[in-house]
Amino acid sequence: MDLGYILAEERIKEAINKGDMENLPGKGKPLELEDLSMIPEDLRSGYIMMKNAGMLPEEMQLKKEMVTLEDLIRSCEDEATKRDYKQKLSQKKIRFHSLMEKRRMSSSGAFGRYGGKINRRLGL
Repeated sequence: MDLGYILAEERIKEAINKGDMENLPGKGKPLELEDLSMIPEDLRSGYIMMKNAGMLPEEMQLKKEMVTLEDLIRSCEDEATKRDYKQKLSQKKIRFHSLMEKRRMSSSGAFGRYGGKINRRLGL
């Protein structure tokens, strides 16, 4: 057995004996496990860390901004403002497509499977 494992087990046993494990949030509830099977194994820890930090990958942030701009264009009545929104949307689309090409995510099998879920979640 590895020393780290033994030390961790000892600390857990001490905490249980001291009662530190009582009344923890979520006690008695099932764990909410995410299905990460669509994300390549080498990217999973990075995605989890970004999600826990409340961050999105740049391409997903751009997608989100594009959806917002499309909503603004549909609801806008002022032609000058609508033109500005369309110009911003065009810039975001160019940046998004260049990122996708640079990262070659569009040809990635994992992104092909996972991309649909992302688009549905963003309402695309």
